Amino acid sequence: MATLPFSATCGQSKSASHPKFDSRFTDFYRRLNHSSLFLITTSSSRMARNLCVKNVASNKKQQVKETTRDTTGEDSASIASSIKYRAEFTPSFSPEKFELSKAFFATAQSVRDILIINWNATYDYYEKMNVKQAYYMSMEYLQGRALLNAIGNLQLSGPYAEALKRLGINLENVANQEPDAALGNGGLGRLASCFLDSLATLNYPAWGYGLRYKYGLFKQRITKEGQEEAAESWLEMGNPWEIARNDVSYPVKFYGEVISGPNGNKEWVGGENIWAIAYDVPTPGYKTKTTINLRLWSTKVSPEEFDLKAFNAGDHAKAYAAMKNAEKICYILYPGDESIEGKTLRLKQQYTLCSASLQDIIARFEKRSGNTVNWDNFPDKVVVQMNDTHPTLCIPELIRILIDVKGLSWEEAWAITRRTVAYTNHTVLPEALEKWNLKLLEELLPRHVEIIRMIDEELVQEIIAEYGTDDLELLQQKFKKMRILENIELPNSVADLLNSLNEKSDVISTEEVDEKSDIVDSTEEVDANDGEDTIKKTKGTFEVDPKLPMMVRMANLCVVGGFSVNGVAEIHSKIVKDEVFNEFYELWPEKFQNKTNGVTPRRWIRFCNPDLSNIITKWIGTEDWVTDLEKLAVLRKFANDENLQLEWREAKRRNKIKVASYLIEKTGYVVSPDAMFDVQVKRIHEYKRQLLNIMGIVYRYKKMKEMSSEERKKKFVPRVCIFGGKAFATYVQAKRIVKFITDVGATVNNDPEIGDLLKVVFVPDYNVSVAEMLIPGSELSQHISTAGMEASGTSNMKFSMNGCILIGTLDGANVEIREEVGEDNFFLFGARAHEITGLRKERAEGKFVPDPRFEEVKAFVRSGVFGPYNYEELMGSLEGNEGYGRADYFLVGKDFPSYLECQEMVDEAYQDQKRWTRMSILNTAGSYKFSSDRTIHEYARDIWRIEPVLLP
Repeated sequence: MATLPFSATCGQSKSASHPKFDSRFTDFYRRLNHSSLFLITTSSSRMARNLCVKNVASNKKQQVKETTRDTTGEDSASIASSIKYRAEFTPSFSPEKFELSKAFFATAQSVRDILIINWNATYDYYEKMNVKQAYYMSMEYLQGRALLNAIGNLQLSGPYAEALKRLGINLENVANQEPDAALGNGGLGRLASCFLDSLATLNYPAWGYGLRYKYGLFKQRITKEGQEEAAESWLEMGNPWEIARNDVSYPVKFYGEVISGPNGNKEWVGGENIWAIAYDVPTPGYKTKTTINLRLWSTKVSPEEFDLKAFNAGDHAKAYAAMKNAEKICYILYPGDESIEGKTLRLKQQYTLCSASLQDIIARFEKRSGNTVNWDNFPDKVVVQMNDTHPTLCIPELIRILIDVKGLSWEEAWAITRRTVAYTNHTVLPEALEKWNLKLLEELLPRHVEIIRMIDEELVQEIIAEYGTDDLELLQQKFKKMRILENIELPNSVADLLNSLNEKSDVISTEEVDEKSDIVDSTEEVDANDGEDTIKKTKGTFEVDPKLPMMVRMANLCVVGGFSVNGVAEIHSKIVKDEVFNEFYELWPEKFQNKTNGVTPRRWIRFCNPDLSNIITKWIGTEDWVTDLEKLAVLRKFANDENLQLEWREAKRRNKIKVASYLIEKTGYVVSPDAMFDVQVKRIHEYKRQLLNIMGIVYRYKKMKEMSSEERKKKFVPRVCIFGGKAFATYVQAKRIVKFITDVGATVNNDPEIGDLLKVVFVPDYNVSVAEMLIPGSELSQHISTAGMEASGTSNMKFSMNGCILIGTLDGANVEIREEVGEDNFFLFGARAHEITGLRKERAEGKFVPDPRFEEVKAFVRSGVFGPYNYEELMGSLEGNEGYGRADYFLVGKDFPSYLECQEMVDEAYQDQKRWTRMSILNTAGSYKFSSDRTIHEYARDIWRIEPVLLP
């Protein structure tokens, strides 16, 4: 039976003593005991502490003596004692030494002790008030390190630094021991983590759900061969922030068959059965008692599945096959899906997240409902936000549970689901909108395919009701673009109707042609096209093409099954409405919204850039900007102040020195902090156009080599060009780009003629912690995706917030950033989104003429100057007019001249440091719109319809 983990049972605390701990330690834990969340006893001179929870099945109301923990009065002495206690009794480490890794674990667990009190009280209060809650469903949470963020939000950074100093250890060194949680890859996961921070800070009742990946995406290593992948090891020493809820588990089924009962009810039986086990991670808000939960699922099977007989017979693989089959679901984020096994594993991941999370949500809804559950109230208490298409199976799974388990009718379950689930679209790339082979999905989840067919039939009927049956060709076009089931026969009732109408239209069209010919003068010829036009207006073809695969379109299912669809930037949301889902927008315009992304200012400026934060606070006159980012606009009136500019430049230089030290440590390359730090860090993908950046650098390098030393120093501003990001393991072209960047760096960085005038550095294994160091020290940041292809981006917001000037296209959130910071403080180049289709057509027709400088760079690369690697495939992708992997689909060549000219403007501006600093200040001042607090307020108001809940 699953349990509700947050409302605590009461226990009698017992006094405890230990000769190694003074009275301040006892006082610290006595305060913890007052909450009745912990029980401290003495046994064999050892202290045992247990977190108590209450069971979902129990109807007993437990009382909490102290609901929350006020941390404002914490002193460093009691904190030091708690760390010492944790260091001695943490089982993950031997007791002999108090090394940094042990110090981190002990420190983190002492912080977690504080969080748990507020965390339990938060959800106990939500249960008591029976408030509507938002449940955020995401395959990724790119959290980064938690220690500094947690103590910062608790306002305990000073006391913890002092406490560790008492123990002879530096807080920064301890924090650096924490590995990044390997639960995400890019902006999707980083956004989800920012949202959790804002939800807690703004006191919204919410809960996150994800998967607990053992090995993450991968750990990136950069070698002479380019990128190599290794498994992440973030859980190797355990995770001090998580609490394993072994009593919170739910069954998840795959395969099997669906059988019908005597009353027409359906039952999904047989197949493969696993268990999803909950791991909870507390997420504190800033300067608030609210602490919300991120629940991560791990997978296993029951011990009975271990085949002891096979093991003893020596067939060990067979003995633990079921165990490994279950456990591997949560091994890797985004396992390679080139094989059928990889595709199956991805589907298993997605369904595990959806099924376990919904079972958990429903269990707690039923608990709060008491003896009488009114399912009509479910959408009034629950809203599920799907972060992209990965959690799409929430829709058929919720319907399955409501019908097959709870006994509701189809009409009831369908209506409840459409009021409960909302969808955030994060991409316009067709390959990222997710389609699954019907046969694979039907084999793995047979009951869900039945339900999806029923949803598709509901959609077809609604399309017919909207557009009628007069124009069958129009109807065919709507079905082709809107149906969930692609290249799959229509439901029988609909097919019979449309076929009969088709036959009727044939008869009518023939009669019309005959009638028309009868009245035409015998000396005139009948225009055969007249009759054909009539037929085209009415007749449609609704047959399946046997040459094409039968697919299930997950994005269409999200739109149909959800009550809200939102894009994540104004230009993206317009593309979603006008292009990606235009037919759906015409049918249901009320569903579609924009919610421009944001980032949390706590992690992304207050904690990662303390020097700049202190300057902002000083000049604004308050620290309230950390939760009210609009106050940053006050900086605008000081943008020309010489004193502010001097402080601003000094803070930036200190951050650049930190970056330079890191680059030496990780890559061996020595860079000058006096050079401009030019940065592009993001997932490696052709549409993000790291290739455009490095081609521009190659052109710069070639021009330098053609000049004398004096000429090049006069012409070019010294630059350190920094790249970072992971190429997906099976994305060959992206890995070629990584290899190309590192080869260019190896040549340029060892060229004595160039020296500090140009450096090219690829930062290995880019993650949140690297970003927190790199972004504050950046001066120019490149966001140069092909216009119309980036949904939003969030790193552009982080860079701008930290006073970094952007160079970019009018794509994603760049459009709005440029509007807020001012056109003069953003370097713009490239084709516009509305031009892209025409430019590709022009290319296909052979009309594109490449710039001579672009041809010059390609020839230079092919000359072998950057080593023996064959870059023909990479350069060839930029050539030709058509064909897979050809024709420069992402328009690198088209935008190359504009990009070079814009970079010349960057050099010119950087030479005037007063102007550059003013631009930097105005970027920070104009970044206030891009707080995730603003985004979450909009979600809460316009989609989730939830209100803040302040703890007493």
